[in-house]
Amino acid sequence: MFLPEGGPAAIGPALAGTARSAEAAGFATLWVMDHFFQIEMIGPAEEPMLEGYSALAFAAAVTERIKLGTLVTGVTYRNPGILVKTVTTLDVLSGGRAMLGIGAAWNEREHTGLGVPFPPVAERFERLEETIQIAKQMWADDTGPFVGKHYELAETLCRPLPLSQPYPQIMIGGSGERKTLRLVARYADACNLFAADLDTLRHKLDVLRDHCATEDRPYEAIEKTTIAGTVSRTPGPLAMSVDDTLRLLDQLQSLGIDQHIFDTNVGDSEMIDLVATEIMPRFS
Repeated sequence: MFLPEGGPAAIGPALAGTARSAEAAGFATLWVMDHFFQIEMIGPAEEPMLEGYSALAFAAAVTERIKLGTLVTGVTYRNPGILVKTVTTLDVLSGGRAMLGIGAAWNEREHTGLGVPFPPVAERFERLEETIQIAKQMWADDTGPFVGKHYELAETLCRPLPLSQPYPQIMIGGSGERKTLRLVARYADACNLFAADLDTLRHKLDVLRDHCATEDRPYEAIEKTTIAGTVSRTPGPLAMSVDDTLRLLDQLQSLGIDQHIFDTNVGDSEMIDLVATEIMPRFS
């Protein structure tokens, strides 16, 4: 959430402080939502929300090592060629720290409110697959045309190419078993799943393993990441205690999860401090 004390003028300094503190604490990645309105499960739409890639570019300028991505970009929000160019620019200017988090998009209110087409879900998944194909073609230094069902590019020219090798990590967010996890197995370097229900998470990983076998892709080649809640000295519905967090991370590690992502508010120094001092040492 972008709600630091002091109103809109405080958002920039608070985001800079959060990015610097996370990097100094040893966090591997920094993610922002890719939304234009606040999402309803967190707060009213009128709450402050920053455009994701502008926020990441700002964070890149005040950090040196931490990797940067959206969790995750809605495929409908940007033309694929422009999206790939945007991520490439972030990667080049950050010294090779960009990641492409992407998903099929879901927030109809944002689309309707800002005049963005919101196709049916099946079409959104088709567009997601074509967008990933376009990204891989542009990042492979293939400047030829791309002709798909929904997108047609005369030249997939991308100069400069990304600094990340072979290209910025592609993370597909979501846990749909028939489409999302199949696309993860076929194309992605990483997936992101909710960690709230461990039995469900275990099942989703089994589904991903089956899709990998079908696609002849090593299951181990895909980084498994999870997201769930934050950490606080005063636990509540959306915040876990340190002890509960340690238990959760032990369980996630036993399931083969490679990275866990914590929710936090911009300017929440307590969460960063708790993770750095009481959680990271256990898993370093």
